[in-house]
Amino acid sequence: MTTDETPPSSEAELRAELKALLRRAYDSDLEIEGGWDCRNGTDYPDWDVIVTEVQKNEVQDIPSTSE
Repeated sequence: MTTDETPPSSEAELRAELKALLRRAYDSDLEIEGGWDCRNGTDYPDWDVIVTEVQKNEVQDIPSTSE
């Protein structure tokens, strides 16, 4: 996200931002599975981010409710 973009203001928007970021990383052939510490100084909490590839559902024409 660049500084001129509107930050997500709901959980659904955050999920959409994360999904878009992961897709861009995948399309760029980056290794995106693993864990990262997200250190933010004193103004924000620190986070531990873990990304794990999951197996797709067998029925692909049913959209996921978490999108």
